[in-house]
Amino acid sequence: MSSQPQNESQRVPSSDAGTDERTLYDHTSDDEGYDGRPSGELDERDHDILDSEDERERLLTQKDAGKGLLGRRASSVKVGKWDKKKEMKERRKGGNEESSALMYEMEEGIGASSTSFRSGRSSLSDEQRLPASESQRKVCRVYGCASEANGPQVRRKSLYRRIAIYVSIIVLFVVLLAATYNLSTPKDVKEAAAMLSNGTSLFAPTTILISLDGFRADFLYRNLTPTLNQFVAEGISPKYMMPSFPSVTFPNHYTMATGMYPEAHGVVGNTFWDPELEQEFYYTDPKRSLQPHWWGGEPLWVTAEKQGVRTAVHMWPGSEAHILNQEIAYIDKYNGSEVLPTKVDRIMELLDLPGPKDIGASANTPRPQLIAAYVPDVDGDGHRFGPNSTEIRKTIANADTMMAGILAGLHARNLTDIVNVIVVSDHGMATTDKTRLIQLEDLIDPAELSHTDGWPLYGLRPKDPASLHRLYNQLLERTKDNPNLDVYLRDENMPERYHFSKNDRIAPLWIVPKTGWAIVTKDEFNVEVGLKTGEEYHPKGLHGYDHEHPLMRAVFIARGPAFPHEAGSRMEPFRKLMFSSHRTYIHKRSKLTPPAQRT
Repeated sequence: MSSQPQNESQRVPSSDAGTDERTLYDHTSDDEGYDGRPSGELDERDHDILDSEDERERLLTQKDAGKGLLGRRASSVKVGKWDKKKEMKERRKGGNEESSALMYEMEEGIGASSTSFRSGRSSLSDEQRLPASESQRKVCRVYGCASEANGPQVRRKSLYRRIAIYVSIIVLFVVLLAATYNLSTPKDVKEAAAMLSNGTSLFAPTTILISLDGFRADFLYRNLTPTLNQFVAEGISPKYMMPSFPSVTFPNHYTMATGMYPEAHGVVGNTFWDPELEQEFYYTDPKRSLQPHWWGGEPLWVTAEKQGVRTAVHMWPGSEAHILNQEIAYIDKYNGSEVLPTKVDRIMELLDLPGPKDIGASANTPRPQLIAAYVPDVDGDGHRFGPNSTEIRKTIANADTMMAGILAGLHARNLTDIVNVIVVSDHGMATTDKTRLIQLEDLIDPAELSHTDGWPLYGLRPKDPASLHRLYNQLLERTKDNPNLDVYLRDENMPERYHFSKNDRIAPLWIVPKTGWAIVTKDEFNVEVGLKTGEEYHPKGLHGYDHEHPLMRAVFIARGPAFPHEAGSRMEPFRKLMFSSHRTYIHKRSKLTPPAQRT
């Protein structure tokens, strides 16, 4: 008879109880919660609890005790009807759980009439209950227990925890799925996904870079260049781009290709002397200019080829030098007599080659993703006729027509929104005149010099290095009344903004004329005689002056998917070195890693 009440007293508490309560009930058999004393050995507080329990039991059974009905027919006694809702309500209010349990037992006919049975059951139940209550109180004193009032807050925290776990599982699943896809997707599928279609072929990110040598920034405002002006309106550009010092062709083209100052990449002029090699660089002589040791840094065509982006370079200064022993897919040698329509045909021919996913694709004749083309015409006629001549107007218009042919070819191939096009120039041009010439022999004896570098500015190397400061002071004395030139020592007072001192290829002593002036030897032009006879001085146009002068300003215009922008967007003017920033951006859009740049 005693087994059933004992099991009843060990029932797991209602789900309304807190988590901590369920934990306590599950461990009623632990030694920590129960010291093994029988009910008779309980302390005074325990006796008070037992007395109150007995009193409740007597009250419940007192009504029919005189008739003996409870003892004879326990199943017929209707002491109280079990009300589940009422019991739940009493439990929430902290009511007596034992009373509700007893009422339920009597309703189901489980109760007994024997007083000894009641006492035994009550005593046994208490013996089991009290250790659990003690254990619960101990844990609550240490950790704290959630009250019924805090139940909703606990449930909310539990809900939030479950949500966080579910979200974490979903995120982890997505990451694993993406990693699995990335590892399992073939390389050629990934490459195809990065390509754009013109309707007949897939094109990898492609860029055409056109350099118009000697194209001064203000040439765009002479009503001679409708194509380039429309290109400006559709693309993104600054009002001008500043060249690097000295503002001459070879240093600036290689600065655009490497993102480095001339003093860093080593091509410090069109002509210069290397004291370590004891050799002279001369830009128009392949035997003295196309050796790799002249060209420092890493030009963009080498960077591209290193990373699998096939490249075509058309006459760009330095491209024939086989820099860093890197093979380039296409190198077109310099040809000063090439007409502009031929350049258009060459660029279109390269774009029409089969792509890597096309039928007929060949590793020996790949379609290039980078095409860099050099156009010397404006510079040549600027020197020959001057930047303000009638002849140069036609040359400027011809360059614009060439650009119209390139853009029309892209449009015909449905490549306008697929191929990036960048138009740049290396420097501007200034008009010269025999009245703005300075005779070198009037300033210094050429016999004291071992080498002269540059033009129209002059770099001087004394035969005797000990005479350097004497010659410098002599030049200062002889030019003190002439504000049209400046004299500098490379290692002492060369303007920092020139970035033109940290290389031994730069001569130790310099004469830098103001824009539009030129220094000449008598072998080149005898100034005194020319003024008397009216002889004209050639060239009619010059550059190489202070790179910040307005007449030395160059152009930069870009359009294509690598340059998202609003039509007609304007950038702040920048120095040519900053061209490396745009080059880096194109690299990123083409999945290239640009080389580290030294400045």
